[in-house]
Amino acid sequence: MSAAPLEQLSLRFYDVTSADGTRIKAWTNDAEGPTLLLCNGLGTNPYAWPALLRPDCGVRVISWNHRGVGGSDRPDDHRRVGIDAFLEDALAVMDHAGIDACAVAGWSIGVNTAFELAVLHPSRVTGLFAVAGVPGGTFASMGAPLMIPRLARRPISIGVTRLLRRTGKLLTPIASNLPVGVAFAHLLSHSGFMLPTKEIPAVRRAVKEFLTTPVDWYMHLALAAAEHPRVSLRHVKVPTAFVAGKYDLLASSQDMATAAERIPDATYVELPGSHFVQLEHPEPVHNELLGLLGRIA
Repeated sequence: MSAAPLEQLSLRFYDVTSADGTRIKAWTNDAEGPTLLLCNGLGTNPYAWPALLRPDCGVRVISWNHRGVGGSDRPDDHRRVGIDAFLEDALAVMDHAGIDACAVAGWSIGVNTAFELAVLHPSRVTGLFAVAGVPGGTFASMGAPLMIPRLARRPISIGVTRLLRRTGKLLTPIASNLPVGVAFAHLLSHSGFMLPTKEIPAVRRAVKEFLTTPVDWYMHLALAAAEHPRVSLRHVKVPTAFVAGKYDLLASSQDMATAAERIPDATYVELPGSHFVQLEHPEPVHNELLGLLGRIA
């Protein structure tokens, strides 16, 4: 599967109304193939998935931008931004597309949404694809490669997030005006937070879009999502695949491997990548996805 210039990527946006009346910005690649509902990383956008935006990817993707992000409205009640609300948005996207059931992928915090959907609405999920994320307890999984003790991970992560929410209005003008050029993208991809990738145009576009979200609102979303408890994996009865980044600072590969062991016949693959493993290794990640869809078929 060859890389395509950004202007040739298959992508269409449209509006969907969620159960509480919030208008969300949904998107699809309009590709031929089995349908996949993508529960994206918190505050992220389609450009973080270059392999899924190529016309020949073989997978029809439906997804959406989170509340208050990328053209989606903030809810009237700003408290309605946790996993429960994201679950309503996921169902609204499926219903709008006329999809009764399909495979569901999650990245980062989106893994929480995907697994919650499988547990609470099992008839609508035919398979699960988890990338760089754990099904619940996300903040307790952060910082593992930095050798942060497990008991300290959640308090540290929550503390940093709360600080950034309080200072977000001061940080937003700086973040939104960062010059996201080729040099910036190369620097980011060699920072350790992200690892080297050939998908520099996609990195630039994904980061540029990400930085349009006010910092305080993003941290508000993160704190709400952090309240989501671990999912009871004994209720997961569909084909499941995990893809982890060995050097992921935000989702412990060890925690992902443990989750995979608790689901019958789940597969687990660990790649030499970071939290952005689908940007660093798009083809291997995409092949794992196609393998899961083949198992479902």
